[in-house]
Amino acid sequence: MAFEKRQIAVMSGLRGVRSWKTETLCRFLSLFLLLECLPVSLVQADITDGNTEHLKREHSLIKPYQGVGTSSAPLWDFGGSTLLTSQYVRLTPDERSKQGSIWNRVPCFLKDWELHVQFKIHGSGRKNLHGDGIGIWYTKEKLQPGSVFGSQEHFVGLGIFVDTFRNELQGMDRSFPYISAMINNGSLVYDHGKDGRPTELGGCSAEVRNKDHDTYLAVRYSKGRLTVMIDVEDLNEWKECFDVSGVRLPTGYLFGASAATGDLADNHDILSMKVYQLMVEHTPEEDSMDWTKIEPSVSLLKSPKDNIDDPTGNFRSAPLTGWKVFLLLLCALLGIIVCAVVGAVVFQKRQERNKRFY
Repeated sequence: MAFEKRQIAVMSGLRGVRSWKTETLCRFLSLFLLLECLPVSLVQADITDGNTEHLKREHSLIKPYQGVGTSSAPLWDFGGSTLLTSQYVRLTPDERSKQGSIWNRVPCFLKDWELHVQFKIHGSGRKNLHGDGIGIWYTKEKLQPGSVFGSQEHFVGLGIFVDTFRNELQGMDRSFPYISAMINNGSLVYDHGKDGRPTELGGCSAEVRNKDHDTYLAVRYSKGRLTVMIDVEDLNEWKECFDVSGVRLPTGYLFGASAATGDLADNHDILSMKVYQLMVEHTPEEDSMDWTKIEPSVSLLKSPKDNIDDPTGNFRSAPLTGWKVFLLLLCALLGIIVCAVVGAVVFQKRQERNKRFY
């Protein structure tokens, strides 16, 4: 009798251990399925970390800035108020009504590339009393002065804007400085009065001004996908600003940077611009295309002016709607089903064991 009681106690303990293990396994499976389905906003590991094997020096601006302007075979041209020093390229000084730019002279025929820009915006102006910002370019033409951060309005190609001054007083749902992007085929105009909202692809707020350290911006274009990343806290890691698919950019365009000041001013400095080739496979059809004939464009499910902004000013390029909500619910349902099946199996085995003692 005592032996049977001990055996029952041992079996009950084993059932408790197995039940605990089953419950833990069930929770782990549910969590794994849920995490697999959630949209991930972290920067993927395939972002180049600056491997020199992929660095394209003919498109890169690196200290001590050899091949700029005055050399016998310059790779870079500059104009306007641009000042070249041994430590930085100052596009504008902290003075009113200045424009400056620097442009690579060598057309880029890379189908997939990534541009890293090390820059610094600083000045004596107090909060909200500074401007205007920097434009980072991949365009058909160079050295065309204008009103869009020191470059022309009807540009053809890609513009990334680091806007430090708010013009639209009604646009209080985002904070400045603000980084945004625009694709243009020459028919659109950047609307300064609305801070570029009508033609904006995506953007994010970023505190880039008067930092004690340099700030960084990365632009990746690969297989029709445009991703902009930033490192403004000197953490040596990229944070995604925005990510847009359906972008078409040709080869043979030119990299550049420009800046402008108006009634308010800042120093706008470029410390380096590094272009990396991305090793990406393309289909035979893509390889046979004439990429120089592509017209800059972007396929959007909605108008750029309908961009959704959260209260902090960060663009949500992928709202959790439609098929994403369906996929998330489906994965959660699968997790519940797995738990139910495992629970049913365990319950049936328990019933079979209990019958042995009665």
